[in-house]
Amino acid sequence: MKVGIDSLAYFIPKIHLPIETLAKARNIEPLKLTKGLGLQKMALLDTFQDVVTMAANAAHNLLKDNPNILPKEIAKIYVGTESGIDNSKPIASYTLGLLEQVYGQGTFRNCDAVDHTFACIGAVDAMQNAIDFIKANPTKKAIVIATDYAKYDLASTGEYTQGAGAIALLISTNPRMIAFSSQTGVATESVFDFFKPYRTLEKKLITGKDTNQVWHGIEEGEITLHKDQPVFEGQYSNQCYINRITEAYTHFKELNNRQSEKVYQHWKAILMHLPYCYQGRRTFHEIVLLENPDLIDITAEDAKDQIKAFAKSEKYMELVKDKIAPSEIASGNVGNIYTGSIFLGLLSTLTHFAETSENIENSKLGFVAYGSGSKSKVFEGEVQSEWLQGMPSKSIFTAIEESEAIDFDTYIALHKKERKSPLKQACNEFILDRIEQEIPHLIGARYYKFIQ
Repeated sequence: MKVGIDSLAYFIPKIHLPIETLAKARNIEPLKLTKGLGLQKMALLDTFQDVVTMAANAAHNLLKDNPNILPKEIAKIYVGTESGIDNSKPIASYTLGLLEQVYGQGTFRNCDAVDHTFACIGAVDAMQNAIDFIKANPTKKAIVIATDYAKYDLASTGEYTQGAGAIALLISTNPRMIAFSSQTGVATESVFDFFKPYRTLEKKLITGKDTNQVWHGIEEGEITLHKDQPVFEGQYSNQCYINRITEAYTHFKELNNRQSEKVYQHWKAILMHLPYCYQGRRTFHEIVLLENPDLIDITAEDAKDQIKAFAKSEKYMELVKDKIAPSEIASGNVGNIYTGSIFLGLLSTLTHFAETSENIENSKLGFVAYGSGSKSKVFEGEVQSEWLQGMPSKSIFTAIEESEAIDFDTYIALHKKERKSPLKQACNEFILDRIEQEIPHLIGARYYKFIQ
């Protein structure tokens, strides 16, 4: 029995900041970002959007593209995210409620809903848990959604890697697109390469009073703060990324009794977590060298120089062009979407093959996922004969072309949440309507609606 991805859908915001605009404003040579890192645009949330609206819109697009699927057939809605808006109520719960605004109250009443969080690998965890469920319940279907807004501090080294978007997957038996059968290689180590901690601030620094008095309902002497922006150390995180993916790749080979193979050579395309467009090509050479140790002398004094030279070699660049570059097309024009980046790469790759009319039926795809904190998973999927039928009705490349550029001042206003009026008019999508500020037992409740 085959189980996997039957259909794919997405949602990306309709506005973006050109990377060249950001580079000039930050006195960075534009080519360093556009040519050096492969960055062209970063998608940004409008004032009426958040990770919930993106998740619901991606799921709605998925169901619209599959009108034969009834809500009662969906047994699970699993969300992978690291942009949660509530410590208790999951995005999956919000998403279910929003879908019922369209399909009718109670239509998803018997559907399970839960979020999965492990940095950028959370949606892969969600997908694999959904697959396990479908294997045990082959008549059921599940929706998996990756939704995230990658936001970094202004003028930080991560600022130009921002992005926003959501990807939705329909998981079922006899999938039209991708079937998964191999065991998954895993590598996990607890580290602080990138994280979003709760921070505290003494209340008296805000109130200006030495005594601890209730302030906006807070009785404690310290106030807990949470920022969307992470704490991270780029070089260390990059090394953790390399360590985990090579360990997981080795584990994948062991579990599947393929130690004698150079497995990556059997993959038509390689899908990796892309925190920025060229991260995959800048790290996968480590796996190639792992499989081909004779290419360099790791005991030599110039071993690092040899590695750098190989990473720029014609032989390696040919591999990048054939197996990795198709996944970079969308990434460079959307930005980092955390849990969704590996699936954005999948969508980009499949769209590329669809538009070039290349026959990829029965081809193997290699998935190399990573989440800070840190964990990597390596697994394999096989393209099915009807994969084109599961593609979104609107090409992701078309959506990217239709996105409108904003200027730098508007970007700053959005980032600082100083702008309140929307930049684009919502049409046929879910939006954030309001956040309750007055009713005591509903403070902070988020309300959404569908705009025709």
